[in-house]
Amino acid sequence: MILFSLRLAVSGGREAVARLVMIAAAVAIGVGLLLSTLAGVNAIGKANERQHWMNTGTKSRTDTAPVDPLWWYAHDDYYQGRRIFEVDVAATGPTSPVPPGLDRLPAPGEYYASPALAKLLRGVPGVQLADRLPGRSAGVLGDAALPSPDTLTVIVGRTAEEVAAAPRATRVTTIATGVPAECDSDCYGEGVRGDAMTLILSTVAGALIFPVLIFIGTATRLSAATREQRFAAMRLVGATPGQISVVSAVESTVASVIGTAAGFGLSYALRPLVAAVPFTGDRFFAGDLGLGAPQALGVALGVPVAAALAARLALRRVTISPLGVSRRVTPKPPRAWRLVPLALGLVELGVFVGHRPATTNGQTAAYLTGFLLVMLGLVVAGPWLTMAAARAVARRTSRPAALIAVRRLADDPKAGFRSVAGLVLALFVTTATVCIIGTINDNRGALSGDPKTRASVVHTSRDILDPQAIDRVSDGLLADARAVPGFRGLALAHTNPTGVGRDPADPPRFAPALVLCSELAQVPVLGHCAPGASVAAVPVFQFVSLRAAAEEQEWPAVPVPAEEVAGLPVKMIYATTDGSSAAMEQLRTLFTRAYPTYQARMVQDWGTAFQKELAGWRQLADVVLLTTLPIAGCSLAVSVVAGLSDRRRPFAMLRLTGAPLGLLQRVIGLESALPLLLVSGVAIGTGFAAAAMFLKSQMEYDLVSPGAVYYGLTAFGLVASLGIIASTLPLLKRITGPEAARNG
Repeated sequence: MILFSLRLAVSGGREAVARLVMIAAAVAIGVGLLLSTLAGVNAIGKANERQHWMNTGTKSRTDTAPVDPLWWYAHDDYYQGRRIFEVDVAATGPTSPVPPGLDRLPAPGEYYASPALAKLLRGVPGVQLADRLPGRSAGVLGDAALPSPDTLTVIVGRTAEEVAAAPRATRVTTIATGVPAECDSDCYGEGVRGDAMTLILSTVAGALIFPVLIFIGTATRLSAATREQRFAAMRLVGATPGQISVVSAVESTVASVIGTAAGFGLSYALRPLVAAVPFTGDRFFAGDLGLGAPQALGVALGVPVAAALAARLALRRVTISPLGVSRRVTPKPPRAWRLVPLALGLVELGVFVGHRPATTNGQTAAYLTGFLLVMLGLVVAGPWLTMAAARAVARRTSRPAALIAVRRLADDPKAGFRSVAGLVLALFVTTATVCIIGTINDNRGALSGDPKTRASVVHTSRDILDPQAIDRVSDGLLADARAVPGFRGLALAHTNPTGVGRDPADPPRFAPALVLCSELAQVPVLGHCAPGASVAAVPVFQFVSLRAAAEEQEWPAVPVPAEEVAGLPVKMIYATTDGSSAAMEQLRTLFTRAYPTYQARMVQDWGTAFQKELAGWRQLADVVLLTTLPIAGCSLAVSVVAGLSDRRRPFAMLRLTGAPLGLLQRVIGLESALPLLLVSGVAIGTGFAAAAMFLKSQMEYDLVSPGAVYYGLTAFGLVASLGIIASTLPLLKRITGPEAARNG
């Protein structure tokens, strides 16, 4: 029976082969994208594993290995907003541990840089970057130490005395291989946390896999009516329901197996493209985009099995009765209960407004369940909404094309909605994603700094509230700073040992810094002194403010002589420039070389981590948008073509009885456009509502209306979908000739 089914699958000539190829192509696209998504999630895990060594030396680690200790001082540097992870090391003996990616530890005066950093060091003037590193390059770090080809990392060799003098320097006997249970601010290799990976996986699964599955399901229904008639004829000549089930399953499975195999090849071909997408803010190594055996086996077996089950369910009328096709009756109308899942999803998201779960895992489970339930609810409610709209239009129209179209939709709303289901989900995902990301960006837009404060360089200890301070800033360093092209002004933030100007309610460490008014006048972005004052009390956080420049802010005067303040230790050096990258990076290099245990940072550096996180979500949004919209468009096109093919004989009969071709084309257009526009409007509104409730409950942000780009993209998507529908209408003339009525 199976061999007979295989022959039957291609016995219909070019039409049967074309149908087989179309189904296989649809399955290949869906499987290729699904495998690429799974590979991307796997790559995140591998990238995490390769940066665990950066957690060496954290406070929560205890080392007991019987080897020579290694002095370890990890800290950050930056170049043009890009983070550089630097580790200063000093061996105490031949058995000191060696970080991954190295064959040996660098000697004092040597360093190993990652390939991306080595390229950067060669490409920019030394006064802007390379002069921060001592000595010479001893080689490049291997991939085992790098989460991404773009990672900027350097391991610097120094003497034990130099490393021991650094703040937070520790002696270690093992290199970390995971994320500590507790992290202060020293878990540099924390990577994408496990709960965030769950969030990414679930988001992509809901936003990408749903449209993919709809696309595959739509493709497997190609020429469903023709096959039903053929199978009904086989029943009439004696075929049993079991035999019909085998034939239909084999036909669908053949195409699915071919498509699945092609999908694996497509995912491999897409690997360089997926690797180049900064999914988490950085690119992947192509070799990390692998699949686990359970994943590959699950897709290889699951897709053909799902296709066979779908074919079995789609042909249940034929297996029940051989006359089931010819004795067609109007399907039962969908019930109003179909609105329940959609309502439950929105209610669940609404419940958490003001009642946010306490744990991260609880929040992830709550919000993802709500979003997935809303997406499922849109698919379930779509037929009922289509039927309700069709009946409403039928009561208000008298045009023949509109009456035929809405009556057909009202009789079989499931078929009408099926063609646009993928696009509806894409619009919901687009709306919710853009609204969430846009609102976060709007509320955190100051993370990039005010244009005036972005021209500043701040040299400070790692913690601005840390009591560590520089005893005295040398006159030579000040002279070198003022000689940098593009330099504008400089002010020193001195310690405040007596806490003058401190709010009594604040702890002593929050005491403001003392600044000479003569220097404050050189950096007006920090504010200004009161008239006649010689020393001002400036809050320490103002020096790293990401908000607007404080030019109008007048800081209170303090009754301390300027000469006395000038002799106090310095907590921070604040310099302003003309905003050029060359000036800022050259100042950063000067300060870093003079005081290597401090950090020379620009104002926007404090927002880099947050901006990278947001950039990762924006990349995720872009991936979802650029994937779901084309898939939805393909699904729409395949569905419309399949509908035309299945109904070619009724349309041919209508043409023979005198119905003009234009009337039939308007019927097809209205049947597709009405559910598209109606349910798309519901999906967009639901996307706004879901995003608003998520933002309010999770971040206490009010929804910010997306910009013109979103509305333009949405309008383009709808117009393009209508264009896809219109592009299929000329096919009606070719497939509804007299031979279609004669041979049907």
